Amino acid sequence: MNRKSSNRLVLASGSPRRRELLRLLGLSFTTRPVDIPENREDGETPDEFVARMALRKSRAAAPTPGEVVIAADTIVVLEDDVLGKPDTEYEALEMLRRLRGQAHQVETGLTVSTDTMTVVEIATTTVWMRDYSDEELRAYIARGQPFDKAGGYAIQDEIFRPVAHYQGCPMNVMGLPLCRLTAHLRIFGVSVPVAPKEVCRIWFGEECEDPL
Repeated sequence: MNRKSSNRLVLASGSPRRRELLRLLGLSFTTRPVDIPENREDGETPDEFVARMALRKSRAAAPTPGEVVIAADTIVVLEDDVLGKPDTEYEALEMLRRLRGQAHQVETGLTVSTDTMTVVEIATTTVWMRDYSDEELRAYIARGQPFDKAGGYAIQDEIFRPVAHYQGCPMNVMGLPLCRLTAHLRIFGVSVPVAPKEVCRIWFGEECEDPL
């Protein structure tokens, strides 16, 4: 049984999707967005890169005594290339053309920390994109959707529907692997009112494949 925690929960992100996912878990929290450079170092693997980014965000949020800080960084990996957030319509078009009909990995570096302790994990989901047309791509880009998303797409987009199928946690593709997060919050005595599988049902009509 989890002990009741009096710790204050802080989300070190301004992402509206991460905020919504935490609210769906029934958690009360404040946000503390951080702004750090997101440049991959020479020789750094995607795993090393995404873990380093999550840790840097956690440290930049600087948890004070009594706070539990959640920080995460999500990347799309295609053949060892890390695809970030497109800045222009041309970048979004080229990025989504590269992903079209292909399998790739979505990795999230997740940290939960206090002023004295940090746990970190990398969650990975394999995603297969459908063979969408250039016309569909341009309509999607015209809606202004790609520009705040790693890889330029949202798995939950009900109009574009870019994903054919996936293996692993779909919430991870949205930017926050809820099963893993729930397990880590328990380490700090934070109870989660709503089970992650219930949130999966809300978004995707099915339970996550993650066994936690």
